[in-house]
Amino acid sequence: MPPEPPKLFVVDTNVILHDAECIRRFEENDIAIPIAVLEELDKFKKGNEDIHFQARAFLRILDELTGDVLSSSGVTLGPGLGSIRIVLGDGPDARIGNAFLEDSPDHRILGVALLLQQQEKTRPVVLVSKDTNLRLKAKSFGLTAQDYNNDKVESFDKLYTGKRQIDNLPDELFSHFAENGGHLPEILLSGIPNPIANENFILRNNCSSVLAMYHSKERMFKRIDRVSAAGIHPRNAEQSFALRALLDDQLRLVTLTGKAGSGKTLLALAAAIESRSRYSQTLLARPAVPLSNRDMGFLPGDIDAKLDPFMQPLYDNLAVMNPGNGNGSTSVRNRDFLQSSQVEVTPLAYIRGRSLHRVFFIVDEAQNLTPHEIKTIITRAGEGTKIVFTGDIQQIDHPYLDSLSNGLSYLIHRMVGQPIYGHVSLEKGERSELAELASNLL
Repeated sequence: MPPEPPKLFVVDTNVILHDAECIRRFEENDIAIPIAVLEELDKFKKGNEDIHFQARAFLRILDELTGDVLSSSGVTLGPGLGSIRIVLGDGPDARIGNAFLEDSPDHRILGVALLLQQQEKTRPVVLVSKDTNLRLKAKSFGLTAQDYNNDKVESFDKLYTGKRQIDNLPDELFSHFAENGGHLPEILLSGIPNPIANENFILRNNCSSVLAMYHSKERMFKRIDRVSAAGIHPRNAEQSFALRALLDDQLRLVTLTGKAGSGKTLLALAAAIESRSRYSQTLLARPAVPLSNRDMGFLPGDIDAKLDPFMQPLYDNLAVMNPGNGNGSTSVRNRDFLQSSQVEVTPLAYIRGRSLHRVFFIVDEAQNLTPHEIKTIITRAGEGTKIVFTGDIQQIDHPYLDSLSNGLSYLIHRMVGQPIYGHVSLEKGERSELAELASNLL
């Protein structure tokens, strides 16, 4: 049988704004860029957010590839890859005009894809877009349409949770923990398949239970004792796992996921206060969602005033640790910490180019970041810096991300097993009985 011809992928603007290197991800297949895409990218050339960087990076890549002149047949992308070309289109497709009342960039991109489908009789033409509505429109015309899946996690059910429960263990294992300072060699727990670096375990039988963490370098399970931070005490095993990871200076990257009210942000802030003597500064950040369509300029005032509405959930958590009528030493210590210059609220739009040394950096609502934005943040880390990402990967506010394609899910999937990384998925809500009921039923 003759080999199948390469496919032709028509790439939408939002894919490029998501990943400037996307044109190198289609293997031996060819790529078509509608001229309307370049027109849209022109609007994103200026700015400090990640989408502006992606637009500029893509245009530079395309300029280097095409040289002085770009023919209608396109240019090669390199060894083992296909070619890329710009498609002008031959005017609006009659079907587009009959189906839609208005002209728009999306409809022009769809028109180019339909034109190529008519011209390319011998191979599949596929529209690639992160816009669900555009994909549905394309499918209604009989055109194959797909999401951009290069950095998408395979399955939500397979995403690493950072914890396991092992039942029906013999009593002597719990005695060994007590007799050996809370340590248990891996060889004595051979019934646990493939423990992962810094993975957490609930070990139990009918009479006893213990919380433990697997230390990969020492091939040892270590007991996790319940601790507190800034007056905050864990209310369940998951929170104990999370606080242990947050307070462990050997773990330079920590991710916490879970539904609303599970304690992700509160625990991260409590750990930052408890660890303040070991870090020169605490940075707090939260994406201004939707990141792609709104910047600080839509709100009045200076940068602090513009950030304030987006940062209010962090302030709410800080208030929990510093009640107004608190007279204890913990409340005073927390208040002093918050009022000091050691705490800085920073906009993520301006994180590029910074170098962060000995900083405890908390990024809340990280599920609304793209994989590239996550990478940009982490690569700012200098010596002694700890970065904590918190978020609910079931609650995405970004228009072009979902539970599998967001940066937080991608980060968890890629970092599993790294010795300086820890993750915990918090499943039980602790905010209030009402909040837990609403989270479960609504």
